[in-house]
Amino acid sequence: MDERERPTAERWAVCIGDGSYAGELELGKMYEVLPDADAGRVEYIRVIDESGEDSLFPGSIFLEIEIPGADAERIRHAS
Repeated sequence: MDERERPTAERWAVCIGDGSYAGELELGKMYEVLPDADAGRVEYIRVIDESGEDSLFPGSIFLEIEIPGADAERIRHAS
C-alpha cells in the first residue's frame, strides 16, 4: 500500500502469538491496524505486516491498543 493511500490510523496492535505467521509477523512487535469492518465480523484484523503490505490475521494473536493521534504519527514514522 502506498503511503499516500494509507488512512490515518489511531489503532495499533501488539503481536502476542505469531503461530503459523512467522516471517509475516514478529512476536512482541506493534503493528498499525487498518479499518476493515468485514474482517472484524469474522474476528480478524487488518494490519501492515513485515512485507509493508496490509494483510488479514486472526484478532486472537494481537492485543489491540489505542494511541493518541500525534503519538501514532511518530510511531508510524519510526517504523
